[in-house]
Order: sequence, then C-alpha cells, then structure tokens
Amino acid sequence: MKIEIDGEEYNLVIVKKRSTKNTYIRVKDNLDIYVTSNWFTSDRYIVDLINKNVDSIKQMIDKVNKKEEKKEYFFYLGRKYDLVYLNNKVITFGERKVFVNEKFDINKWYKKQANIIFQQELDKIYQNFVYEIPYPTLTIRSMKTRWGVCNVKTKKVTLNLELIKKDLVYLDYVIIHELSHLLYPNHSKDFWKCVEDNMPDYKKIRKELKSDE
Repeated sequence: MKIEIDGEEYNLVIVKKRSTKNTYIRVKDNLDIYVTSNWFTSDRYIVDLINKNVDSIKQMIDKVNKKEEKKEYFFYLGRKYDLVYLNNKVITFGERKVFVNEKFDINKWYKKQANIIFQQELDKIYQNFVYEIPYPTLTIRSMKTRWGVCNVKTKKVTLNLELIKKDLVYLDYVIIHELSHLLYPNHSKDFWKCVEDNMPDYKKIRKELKSDE
C-alpha cells in the first residue's frame, strides 16, 4: 500500500498480530511507514489514524533523514566534512573534507580524541564550577538515549561519545548538567538553578541539543 505525504509517496506496511493490543506507527530507515496493530483493526481505521497523525509522522521522517545524512558525512566538534576515501594511513583534514582510508577505524579515532577533549573540558568546568563538588571520574561510551549520566554514589560521570561530533558548547552543557547532579540528584528547582549559575544560557543550549536528538 502507498501513502502520500507532502507530495512524496511512501510504502505503508501494516502488520497485524493477535497479541498486539494497541496500534503503533514507526518509520524505518528506508522510510517505509510500519503500522503494527491488532488482528481485528481495519485498514480504513489505520489509514484514518495515519492522516490524523501526519505531523508526527513527518517528524519521524525528518529524524530518519537526519540520521541517514549523518552516515554520509564526517562530523567533528560541530563541523561537517565530506568524507573522501584515499589510501593514506592517517586521517587528514581539509577545509571542508576529511581524507581517510576505507579501513580506518573512525570510532576508535573519535574515542581517542574524546578521551583528551572531554577530560580537558571536564577539568576546565570543574575548576570554574561556582559550587564546591567532589571531583568525579570520567567514562566515555556510546549511548542511544542519554547525553550523559552521573552516578552520585561512585562520583562517576559518563558522557556520550556522540558529543565529540558537536560544538563544545553542548559538551560543556552536558558536563555542567551532570556535575550539578553531584549536588542535587534530581531535577528540582535547586538543580536547575545550579545549572544556570554555571551556564546562564543553558535553556537555549539544552533546547538546541534536544532538537538534534
């Protein structure tokens, strides 16, 4: 089945299961729109549901398109580069291009850079933090749903490796956010006051970061 949204045609795949109680709409990486529903749900109901939720579906399509675009380019510290594959053994930066070997382990390189840069930013922010807090240990790993995590008991801050692709202002916000949890292990008014005292324009930065998720 085909469905048209903003002049573009998309495949509509309907999957019905006896065990499914509700109806769910998802957009796959290939931009097919998948609807999972109960065995007795009519196709007409599903099409009506899609028409009612077209704005949400457009947002899902836009999110998938952004995700696919990120696979085609090289992002580092807020800049986007065209990827050019050569036989060189090391990564080389041009003005708008990055030259790498096809076998080059980009994630390993990202992790190496993040180990240096994230630690530097953490130290800088810790030294200028307006409240006294214990010095945390730092862990870096890829996370799908969180930019950062603070374990208050172990005084450990974990940062998402994906932040190495973004401008440092977003990394700094996440660090400040997690360090503030060492004082307030919640999202109370006092917590947000602590964040604001260390980054007065945090609301703007936070909104931009959330819009890019």
